[in-house]
Amino acid sequence: MNILVICADTFRADYLGCYDNSWIKTPHIDKLAGEGIRFDEFYGEALPTIPARRVLYTGRKAFPFSYHQQKGDMVQLPGWHPIYDEDITLAEHLSDLGYTTGLVSDLYHMMKPGKNFHRGFHSWEWIRGQEADPFIPTSKPNQNVSKYIGSKVDINPGKHRLMSQYLNNRSWWKDESDHFAGQVMQSAANWITRYGSKKPWMLWVESFDPHEPWDAPKEFLELYSSTDYQGKEPIWPSGLVDNYTKDEFNRIKAHYAGECSHVDRWVGHIVETLQSQHLLNDTIVVFMSDHGCIMGEQGQIHKGQDRLRIQATRCPLIIRMPEAQYAGTVVDGFVQHQDIMPTLLGLIEQHVPKRCNGQNFWPLVTKKEPINLHDIIVSGFGWYASVRTAGWNYQAPWTEADNQRPPELYNRKKDPDELINVIEDYSSIAKDLQAHLDKVIRTTHLTEGQLGQISETDTPAAVPGVKW
Repeated sequence: MNILVICADTFRADYLGCYDNSWIKTPHIDKLAGEGIRFDEFYGEALPTIPARRVLYTGRKAFPFSYHQQKGDMVQLPGWHPIYDEDITLAEHLSDLGYTTGLVSDLYHMMKPGKNFHRGFHSWEWIRGQEADPFIPTSKPNQNVSKYIGSKVDINPGKHRLMSQYLNNRSWWKDESDHFAGQVMQSAANWITRYGSKKPWMLWVESFDPHEPWDAPKEFLELYSSTDYQGKEPIWPSGLVDNYTKDEFNRIKAHYAGECSHVDRWVGHIVETLQSQHLLNDTIVVFMSDHGCIMGEQGQIHKGQDRLRIQATRCPLIIRMPEAQYAGTVVDGFVQHQDIMPTLLGLIEQHVPKRCNGQNFWPLVTKKEPINLHDIIVSGFGWYASVRTAGWNYQAPWTEADNQRPPELYNRKKDPDELINVIEDYSSIAKDLQAHLDKVIRTTHLTEGQLGQISETDTPAAVPGVKW
């Protein structure tokens, strides 16, 4: 049985029709959900981009974080570092089991010098140009930057440089297929056509879209915005709604929704490729995200380490089995990123590496035995953490840092969108959830490991270019 995983960065679960959104246009992913299993309470364990991939690729929790600042990487967050030498990735494990493994990604953070997220993949392809990737060097700053900055926002030199780089990177685009989701998904479809007969195989597809810059193709943008809009195009907005006029903020939302629909269009292309190659009913297809984003709630835009509410931490998860087994099933129990790897290995009846500490959640689908995988989950992001139960979401700093916000508490039953902080009314509940967080930090030793050590190994996939 083959495995196809598509991870779309920053994709909010409720920006999919299959997650009860009546106005978004995502027919292909909705169809995938109709033929598969939809998970309604799927959350990241470690956020954002890089910590999330460490968890997804190894099946091992990353929180509480350690801090390893790498030369040349301007991101300064706990947990933002390569995979530890001791970890066994899903690609390494499957390679040892005889799988052909491939990675297609435009996620430039995982390809920065010193990163090692391609470990275990026989082939990998990096689509260049996302965000501030120095793909197309220029000695002359792009002169159109002001068009892409809101009318109430100052253009600081750093933002000007980043925006200029991005605009140069996409200067050659001619149509929607040149946008990043199109490039990534077409490369993935080409991989399937080229290697699909080399069964069994596992292909992992990373689409950085719909991560900002929110720069939707014209035909997808116009699904959600007026065709005669003449204002600014703040495709890489700052973090507060107040920085934009009403029309500008509506345009921001339209760009994000348009990118979601564009990703959907190309997910459909990959599924159609599986069908045309007669592989769909011999392949487990997974669609998911690393996290969502805030889109106006509490006057905010973007995710953030002190914004661990449902819009940012809940992720879509859809799994289509061969022959559409369990089609239409909806699972409402907690599932997290670390559970993906052991579940996939369970589905192909293979053992799980000892260092992997996620859990196989498939009994939640089959319901052949009573199981409650997680009563309470923790999600870490930078210097903050969220403790989530069926009824509550508690957010607090987990370690000391500058300018920290005080803890927050949300009543999930009365306030499912987590908009009203009720910590003053339920201090005893906040105290209990803080005690749980303290216990996790005190008793969990997950961040130990080496980075970049050279040693002998019996795992060929762990040292590509040396043993194969």
